[in-house]
Amino acid sequence: VASIVASHFAPEWVLNIKETGQVWLVDYSDPNSPGIKMIEAERFLHDGGWDSTKRYFLVAANARNKVAVIDAKEKKLVALVDTGGIKPHPGRGANWVDPEFGPVWATGHIGDSVVSVIGTDPVNHPDSAWKVVRTMSALSSGNLFIKTHPNSKWVWL
Repeated sequence: VASIVASHFAPEWVLNIKETGQVWLVDYSDPNSPGIKMIEAERFLHDGGWDSTKRYFLVAANARNKVAVIDAKEKKLVALVDTGGIKPHPGRGANWVDPEFGPVWATGHIGDSVVSVIGTDPVNHPDSAWKVVRTMSALSSGNLFIKTHPNSKWVWL
């Protein structure tokens, strides 16, 4: 398992089963008989985090240079996003509101200085949802984590 987070829609854990390329939704409402829904995503899953609504879980598929988007409410894969960088590694990722594309989520990459910004609003910004809407160049040759805060004008890598 590469990462584990809790769903905000059901009593479930969201687990990335790294080499299998599956995301498991583990229903823990009955501890004696947990249910598992397996969602095919992309191989080599690693870190990931929630979009700003906590509905969509975005997880890096490092060796495939993609981010898988899982809808925790509908319990399905909604997109595989090509990040345009080498080995995405977001930690939990970073969310902010882009003036042109609305809510976004970002990841850095281990293998290069690209920061990929992905649109995350399929309702109000459907043309940019689940696509890289902009890239930025970091001041380093790669990074492991990206963070920001709603009260900050900075994104830290």
